[in-house]
Amino acid sequence: MKRDLLAKSLAQMGSKTAEQPETPTKPLGEAPRSLKSMSDVLSQVSAQSAQDVDVADIADSEIADRFDVHEGLDDLIESIRSSGQQLPALLRYRRGAGPRYEVVYGRRRIAACRALGIKVKAYIKEMDQREALVSQALENSARLERSFIEQAIFATRLEEQGFSRAEIGDVLAVDKGTLSKLLSVAREVPDKVIYRIGAAHDAGRRPWLELRRLIKIENAPATETLLSLIPEQGTPAEKLSATITALQKIESAALATSRSQSKRPPPAAPRSLGAAPVAVKAKGRRLVIEVAERTEQGFISFVEENLERLYDDWKGKQS
Repeated sequence: MKRDLLAKSLAQMGSKTAEQPETPTKPLGEAPRSLKSMSDVLSQVSAQSAQDVDVADIADSEIADRFDVHEGLDDLIESIRSSGQQLPALLRYRRGAGPRYEVVYGRRRIAACRALGIKVKAYIKEMDQREALVSQALENSARLERSFIEQAIFATRLEEQGFSRAEIGDVLAVDKGTLSKLLSVAREVPDKVIYRIGAAHDAGRRPWLELRRLIKIENAPATETLLSLIPEQGTPAEKLSATITALQKIESAALATSRSQSKRPPPAAPRSLGAAPVAVKAKGRRLVIEVAERTEQGFISFVEENLERLYDDWKGKQS
């Protein structure tokens, strides 16, 4: 269903603009193409015939939009084994040594073909990095396979590449509020914690927002402690849930301690020595002497000088 949706979209774009000349690519430092321009680029791609490409000639993209392409890959492998590859991947030409091409989208299809030991069907296009990122985002948004946290990480990568918030919202098909939540989670939850948990495709945004909240509270555990709270076993969604539960228990214990401390009676005030401007307060093994007037400060020195005699007098009375 998802593949049919994207294939139909590409075919429609191709029927409208397949004969248009290729638009020159822009340098990396310039603003990315509009979505309409990228639709033109993709229409040109759909007008091509897919080629059979050796997977050894394909390098991975610099910015991945999925944590683990092998998650749930067995079903795709069996589908390609029995029915062939229905939807081509998209590659762009590379410069320098190494593989000739870099994947724009279709990393799972390439991984499945690699596992089967066959060539991958792919469109090949001359694209700069910004065009490749937009194409990657558009295609994967159509397939709806990215989890919330994968979407969040990819959104931050797009922002780091100079895309505006409006452009990121367009290519990811999200509104301003959702984009703000995506970026805040990706920035405030440590990368080590995110990748230790995993993509968590079965979890929506609420658990990740709760994790962000728990990480931001006062006296929240440090990153290394957070990592120790993540279970070794279980699905990413289960690991996320278990981590949140552990942090909520820590939060509850801290609140209980705070309430207990707030209920303690206030410390006793110093006891005055009759009408004299001198007060004394004994607390455990300490004795505090305070004078209310500067003229009485000599009394403190007097007590200090006579402490040994006072102690001897007291000791004599104890024997």
